[in-house]
Amino acid sequence: MCYSDVEKFVEALYKQLDIQDPEELSISAIADALNIEIIYSESISMRIDNFIVLPCSTLQNRWQIFGHELCHYFFHEGDQRFMHSLFVDLQEHQANHFAYHFCIPTFMLQQLQVQRVDDILQYFPVEFSFALHRLQMYQNTHFTLYEKPVYYLAV
Repeated sequence: MCYSDVEKFVEALYKQLDIQDPEELSISAIADALNIEIIYSESISMRIDNFIVLPCSTLQNRWQIFGHELCHYFFHEGDQRFMHSLFVDLQEHQANHFAYHFCIPTFMLQQLQVQRVDDILQYFPVEFSFALHRLQMYQNTHFTLYEKPVYYLAV
């Protein structure tokens, strides 16, 4: 199996944190291990140095935003307020892409032999649309045309 750089980074990070199964995924445990302080806000999300601000929302939404903000933490520098809009767009695209792989890691999908959206929702704390997009990404990258499952939902 050929992994992308993002997939390799996420798997190495989780192995460094000794996280192998979806049940071990926790914002507080990961933040503590990375020495990141989580702050909860009514409406905003952002990263400032070693602080990540998450909205007071559903667990699924917080997990997805945490993955997004971790990309900024690991890979981005500077204040977006003073950047060209195209560079901000690039960073946001990268952070969204990273979040899919962080929140639903490829190596875990392979271990669980996930084939449907409801499989993902059973194991990972994400919203339906997020799970569907991640499943499509996974199938488009890691399956040939003849291996791709036909059904997204259990019938």
